[in-house]
Amino acid sequence: MNINNESPRGIHINRRDVIAAGAGLAATAALGGIGSGAHVQGSDILKVGLVGCGGRGTGAAGQALTADRGARLYAMADVFPDRIEGSYNELIKNEHIAGQLDCPPERRFTGFEGYKKLIEVCDVVLLCSTPHFRPIHLRAAVEAGKQIFCEKPCAVDAPGIRSVLESAEIARKKKINLVSGFCWRYHEPDREVFGRIHDGQIGKITALHTRYLTGGLGLRARQPEWSDMEYQIRNWYYYTWLSGDHIVEQAVHSINKIAWAMKDVMPIAATAVGGRQVRTGPEFGHVFDHFGVVYEYADGVRAFHDCRQIEGCFNDNTDFVIGTKGTAFINSWGPTLVIEGEKKWHWEAGRVDDKPVPVRDMYQVEHDELFASIRKGGAMNDGVWLANSCMMAILGRMAAYTGKRITWEQAMNSKEDLSPPKYEFGPLAVPSVALPGRTPFV
Repeated sequence: MNINNESPRGIHINRRDVIAAGAGLAATAALGGIGSGAHVQGSDILKVGLVGCGGRGTGAAGQALTADRGARLYAMADVFPDRIEGSYNELIKNEHIAGQLDCPPERRFTGFEGYKKLIEVCDVVLLCSTPHFRPIHLRAAVEAGKQIFCEKPCAVDAPGIRSVLESAEIARKKKINLVSGFCWRYHEPDREVFGRIHDGQIGKITALHTRYLTGGLGLRARQPEWSDMEYQIRNWYYYTWLSGDHIVEQAVHSINKIAWAMKDVMPIAATAVGGRQVRTGPEFGHVFDHFGVVYEYADGVRAFHDCRQIEGCFNDNTDFVIGTKGTAFINSWGPTLVIEGEKKWHWEAGRVDDKPVPVRDMYQVEHDELFASIRKGGAMNDGVWLANSCMMAILGRMAAYTGKRITWEQAMNSKEDLSPPKYEFGPLAVPSVALPGRTPFV
């Protein structure tokens, strides 16, 4: 391989591209793939492949099978075989979908390149791996012409985001479905309140404030046989190359709501604070435990976002959209949604203005709409706003890590590639904790 050649990501081929390279990907478009609305060789069966067999992936697989009775879990892929086994065993317990599992051991693929074999044999691919790998997996899936569900966040750095945007364009040209894992955009009450915001019910937006304040996350004790690489992947929350830090991995849901309210117009710049005050031990890798970001918009609007992962503190997951005619309040944990102002609207726990309204599970809606689109020959494509919302979170992290005011253009053109030197189980150094004012912007 000529490392000076240009890759599909629009940057020079580097460590991350090596894993996505290899013969055979171009041929997979003609093997097991389905075009928009087509069924496999005239069959009503859709072969579903799960890439990334953790808790979210297991949930997504169950929802995919529930969404379409003709769907079959046909293949699974994960770096670790125990994750595949655990996921399969959990799914087989569900009597409603157990009959839709058709994934014998020979179609359970392990290792860093197992996803390639899965893509070859499946029609629909669920991308639920740790976030670092999603741009790689997404590119392979769209080039092979597969229908795709891609979890958030879709990348952890700007090169990954640029790759996702390119993949989204490939999907658009091929007229294949690419559905995002930003579940709140599929939550029917949230769709209603954001629709009312867009219709002008609160007037012109003047400011936004979102918060995602939670406790800590789990930690897997290191086993003697684990290499540095294995330990980091099994504790991926705490390593920026894998998770993007918690502002990108978790709080991106709240940042996505800022983007949604602003009709996906992106900010022009961001400044931020953040640090590592409580989770200071080496077992917590090198991520921060709190962030505060101010996003600046060209029309003068400011969006304020706070997130924290510290035990023993007040927890909150609320959003405020403030306009010239009123305010929208969104409580994601309530859930309560309220619009106050010239016009009033209220939703709480399945009731709208005190009238009962059934609400479908938003995680299920994602897959219901994906599979319905596949069956009718549609081509849903969430790719651009998926990438942009994730880039907003990455921009916030960049501003906090460096202490600098960073423009959207600077962030999008960043050369910072968080990939490890190589993809193999062995030694892997942990980067230093970022020091605002000292850590450079790359």
